[in-house]
Amino acid sequence: MKLNRRRFLSISAACMLATPARAQIHRWQGRALGAEVDITLHAPAEIAEPALDRARGSLDAVMAQFDLFDPASTVSRLNRTGHLDAPDVMFRRLMQACTQVHAATGGLFDPTVQPLWRALAERQPPQAARALIDWSRVRHSAASVTLGEGQALTFNGIAQGFATDLVAEALRDAGLERTLVNIGEFRGTGGPWRLGISDPEIGMIGTRTLTSSAIATSSPKAVPLGGQGHILHGHAKPRWSTVSVEAATATMADGFSTALTMARLEDIRAAVGTFGIRRITLVSDQGDVSRVEAPA
Repeated sequence: MKLNRRRFLSISAACMLATPARAQIHRWQGRALGAEVDITLHAPAEIAEPALDRARGSLDAVMAQFDLFDPASTVSRLNRTGHLDAPDVMFRRLMQACTQVHAATGGLFDPTVQPLWRALAERQPPQAARALIDWSRVRHSAASVTLGEGQALTFNGIAQGFATDLVAEALRDAGLERTLVNIGEFRGTGGPWRLGISDPEIGMIGTRTLTSSAIATSSPKAVPLGGQGHILHGHAKPRWSTVSVEAATATMADGFSTALTMARLEDIRAAVGTFGIRRITLVSDQGDVSRVEAPA
């Protein structure tokens, strides 16, 4: 079975716990950061409706910062000028998360791949764009963000997870205890929420149950780009057909699932237990499925 989306998690069963009499299932669907958004929560209507308004406000704020397709977004302005003064707190948080994942994966996670993505999408020679990929050339602080000459950023390998966390946190702050947020990545509270994991070549490979955790899945072959997969790097190439990461936050699950598609097995084993990562499911190019889990 061939699938054409980068993310391959789907809800296979609703929350299976008993629901208080006045609580109802509420669901909102939309789009953000190139992904389908699906928010499910259990609450009385008078609580659910303002909570969903708060969630949509969080999504609007994320889009204003990180939407590459919006020329007015913060990342688009940064890519045009190479410099940004007084970045928003949200922008700084994601930049710091990128630095953490970049360091933890030996540079496999690198948001400066945007020029390479553009070159491949436009069928241009990629050599010059590859030479621009280097997160260490990006300078960022509370005062400013400055890119290296010719550089541009894409947060597509982590921003969906970051948005998922923000929405989940907004719902938690509204007093909700049983929610499932899907913005290409999943984060659940309460539950249990049962999800399916799929690979673009072999289809469904298993199910997972979320209570208070997140899961993100990356498959390089899901979106062809310039004769290769869409997960890019200056010199590394994908080693796995699918990597699914279960972690405490969707931000870390998303960033690591992106980077670890290019990682050696020993480095994947070393990642489990760090940054809230609990389990990693791997699918090889030959279709073999394996798991790496943190000690009980």
